[in-house]
Amino acid sequence: MQLAGHGLGPVLNGYDAPMSRAVTVQALRVAVIGGGINGVMSAWALAKAGHSVELYERGTLMGATSSASTKLLHGGLRYLENMEFRLVQEGLRERAWWIGQAPHLAHPLEIILPVYDWSRRPPWMVRIGLGMYHWLSGDRSLGKHRWHDRDALLRLQPDLAPEGLRGGFTFWDGQMDDRALGLWAAERAREAGVRMHENAPVERIDADGGLWLSGSRTAFDRVVNVAGPWACELLRVSGIACAHTLDLVRGSHLILDRPCPAGVLAEVQGERRIAFVLPWQGRTLVGTTEERQALDHEPRCSDAEREYMLAFHNRIMRTPAGVSDVVSTFAGLRPLLRSAADPSRATREYVIEAQGRVTTVLGGKWTTARALGEQVAARVLKGR
Repeated sequence: MQLAGHGLGPVLNGYDAPMSRAVTVQALRVAVIGGGINGVMSAWALAKAGHSVELYERGTLMGATSSASTKLLHGGLRYLENMEFRLVQEGLRERAWWIGQAPHLAHPLEIILPVYDWSRRPPWMVRIGLGMYHWLSGDRSLGKHRWHDRDALLRLQPDLAPEGLRGGFTFWDGQMDDRALGLWAAERAREAGVRMHENAPVERIDADGGLWLSGSRTAFDRVVNVAGPWACELLRVSGIACAHTLDLVRGSHLILDRPCPAGVLAEVQGERRIAFVLPWQGRTLVGTTEERQALDHEPRCSDAEREYMLAFHNRIMRTPAGVSDVVSTFAGLRPLLRSAADPSRATREYVIEAQGRVTTVLGGKWTTARALGEQVAARVLKGR
């Protein structure tokens, strides 16, 4: 299909070809544990490869972390500062695929990146980063970044705080309805033959391909552990060693009862981290935070996080928002690889481990779920 104004049609149709062709293999019976986006896309890829797939989700599909994102399909502009070029390029490639396949649930979004007198990143540095971001997207670019002077930027987003504003850039990324898009993918997986089991918490697994559910063991040729934040815990209770550790980081968001004419990505004053003010279903989405959290607590936006995000909003927007403007909050638990003193510098890369007949996925991000799923399917086939 052709995405008007962005020239993505031929690229997207061509890029979809690998997912459209089934591979002739001797079918394996595979259990996938986890009904978030990475589990769904792994199950879909395995079914496309000709395997018999059962997916088990402890709650409801897309009911946890995968429906609590910042609603962006992106390569991760800030990851360039950590030299994660492979991850950014993969994310930009996958961003194009999602927008091309489900334009009713995902679309390009122009975002403003203002530069203030107090910004830690000068315009030349931002320009280089955006240039690299555009270059890594190749022929899947959604549009070129542009510099705007102060007055032009205020015309694009009249509510942008003018004090100390030097100007800024606009660039393109993707926006999605994460829960609806994930359920769309789950339906495609069902059509490919995946059998979904919701409210089916897996108690433990074993390296011989066994899966315990309600006290009974079911044998599979392969078990794929894509339980997100719970992946390492499932291995632990199963007595299976895990070569990596997860850094569990809560990301919280606010929904304000006001329209947002244009999305903004900006530095948090006094910090190097960034946050967003985005249009979302006729309202304004503000996020996100990065707070470590234990697995045994339900991720919820704390009062301190709410105040932090309101302060960020009120620093870069002219019209202040207060607690009374917050109509809802949501939070998700992100499983990041390699613990770091600063959670914002932990990687969004993923690794795939093999333990006997068990394949475990650790880490990953929403946008790259399809690429991860294809890697999982390849590893399962290779491990035969």
